[in-house]
Amino acid sequence: MMGVINKVSDQTATKKARLLSIELATVGGLFWSSIGLFAFISRRIFWKKKDAFDRKVFEKMQRLVTPRTTEWMQVFSYLGSRNFLIQANLSLIFYYVFLDKQRWYSIKVPAVAISNTIMMVGLKEIFQRPRPLVPLVQKARGLSYPSGHAMMSFSFYGLLIYLVWREVKDPELKKLLISLLFLLICTIGFSRIYLRVHYASDVAAGFAMGVICLVLSLWILRKIEKAVTRRNLLAG
Repeated sequence: MMGVINKVSDQTATKKARLLSIELATVGGLFWSSIGLFAFISRRIFWKKKDAFDRKVFEKMQRLVTPRTTEWMQVFSYLGSRNFLIQANLSLIFYYVFLDKQRWYSIKVPAVAISNTIMMVGLKEIFQRPRPLVPLVQKARGLSYPSGHAMMSFSFYGLLIYLVWREVKDPELKKLLISLLFLLICTIGFSRIYLRVHYASDVAAGFAMGVICLVLSLWILRKIEKAVTRRNLLAG
């Protein structure tokens, strides 16, 4: 009987180790690919001064413009806006502080949001790229590169993907939620190009930096969490 239990235990441990290896490889691949993508786009736009791709994307987008589509794109754009994401982050913090009572998750949410915002503001000031000259509906304020909507939406909804991956047990529900959140992130980015308040390169760079900020923030917070847990165990 003990042999069977030990065998099952070994199989479970092996499965967990395999899943962890896959997770680390996936996250590592996304992180380094995002660094490479951001460097490639920045070099192409600001050093080589090549923007033909952005102009071609705008030309193709023009064929998709209809009043109904524009209304929907404005809705999705709002879901990646600062006003909406501030409320969404506060709601998530409230949930983890008062309802689910998971202290580290309540810390991770604002830490990711704040670090992402600081990085976004800093990069915009460094690159100083003006917005597209002819927006579809109304002019957006601020600088263009990288897209704040893309960065913030990937940071927040990417964090939700992380939470779903860690907490949702049903594999089919997990796949569905992750797919929907990823689709939402992509649609928010698409909406900014469609509305002509960002170039396609702004959005791609924003997504890349969103990945970088999210991964770095979670990695640092995980290190801190482990150190605090270890210290509490030694103190106990």
